[in-house]
Amino acid sequence: MIQASNRVIAICSDAIGETAEAVALATLRQFELTNTEIKRIMNVRHEDEITRLMEEVSGRGGMVIYTIVQPELREAMKEESIRLNVRTVDIMGPMMQAVIDTFNDTPKRLPGLLHRLDEDYFRRIDAVEFAVNNDDGKDVGAILKADIILLGVSRVSKTPLSIFLAHKGKKVVNYPVVPELTPPAQLREVKSGKIFGLNIDAQQLVKIRYERLKALGLPVEANYASLERVEKELEYAQTLYESLGCPVIDVTDKAIEETAGLIMQYL
Repeated sequence: MIQASNRVIAICSDAIGETAEAVALATLRQFELTNTEIKRIMNVRHEDEITRLMEEVSGRGGMVIYTIVQPELREAMKEESIRLNVRTVDIMGPMMQAVIDTFNDTPKRLPGLLHRLDEDYFRRIDAVEFAVNNDDGKDVGAILKADIILLGVSRVSKTPLSIFLAHKGKKVVNYPVVPELTPPAQLREVKSGKIFGLNIDAQQLVKIRYERLKALGLPVEANYASLERVEKELEYAQTLYESLGCPVIDVTDKAIEETAGLIMQYL
């Protein structure tokens, strides 16, 4: 049996390996494999790099996940897998072959196309900068420039959701909903379909705020984390959403990716 300290999943790519690592992390969430190292090896160009990696992984009893488009490197990976009895998972290969077989086309076999410095790349960079500069209602004027406006009470993950959507190329403004704070007039001028209200179960929000107060070393009995205060804020938020006629998304127990996917479906 492999000891926990020896667990290693190597990410091997002729680009940066982000896709394979995302798959690995998503898979590991389904298991209780503590102390598992994710080792990323990027920009692989030579067969001897693969040989060294596979020998290391073999010695540690691990596995390899790879995204490689060059045929000779893919073949080297398969040969080393057999020679050293190391389990490997080819993330892109089956999909590429399916496209070849279905559409009778030939792949470019150029590493890193997902992250090339093209127009889409710079649009995503601009969107991330926009989201950071307009986090938590810093500039209400930006509301009319945004692709998406997120509304929600404190601690419903507005900021991480904004950044995630920005990586999809969307300019996002998030604005806090507080009963004592008058909503900006610009919200009434926004084109329909751009505003989204975020909702959450009151009990879950109480727990989130309680943990936040603990992390900050503040009194946990503060009104901020009381059920009465939370329910008041959520009721006020729902009234605002109804007045704006915007879609409402319940983020209770949802991952950021899931909530973002629901928003993208509306656009």
